[in-house]
Amino acid sequence: MMDDDQLIAALAAGDDNALRELFMRHAPWLAARLRAALPAPDVEDVLQETFLAVWKGASRYRPHGTPQAWMWVIARNQAALLLRRRGPATAQLAEPTHPGLDPAEAALVRADITAALDGQEGEVLRLMYVEDRSVAEVAALLGVPPGTVKSRAHRARSMLRAAIGGTR
Repeated sequence: MMDDDQLIAALAAGDDNALRELFMRHAPWLAARLRAALPAPDVEDVLQETFLAVWKGASRYRPHGTPQAWMWVIARNQAALLLRRRGPATAQLAEPTHPGLDPAEAALVRADITAALDGQEGEVLRLMYVEDRSVAEVAALLGVPPGTVKSRAHRARSMLRAAIGGTR
């Protein structure tokens, strides 16, 4: 039985069975996380778009982080695209809970990040400071150079500082 990294490599080489296996392994937990923020009919659409993006992006996947994190980033991005197309009246995509923080602190962290940032800077901030990932891991997960991650992190910190009233 192949692990997820091997399945993604097989998918990049053109093995459609690898996509089927990845879907069987990961669609249930991805759907459960997406259901927290999306109506049920949208979850199926986002899952389809997610695995289409996994199929298209398999050749660019680098096994520096976990395949699950890579797929979650893709799913989150697909959900965000759906929500953006619908306009500002749609609810924000929920962040996962933050281990180690009490629920009130975790809610404040999510609210601050969500209010201050969205898009690429918010994703970099979340991966680096909430999930405590390295620049190299974030770069691999997002498929961008480390310098881009550093630039986005700098911009994100500046935007967050401004949003919460910092003076630096």
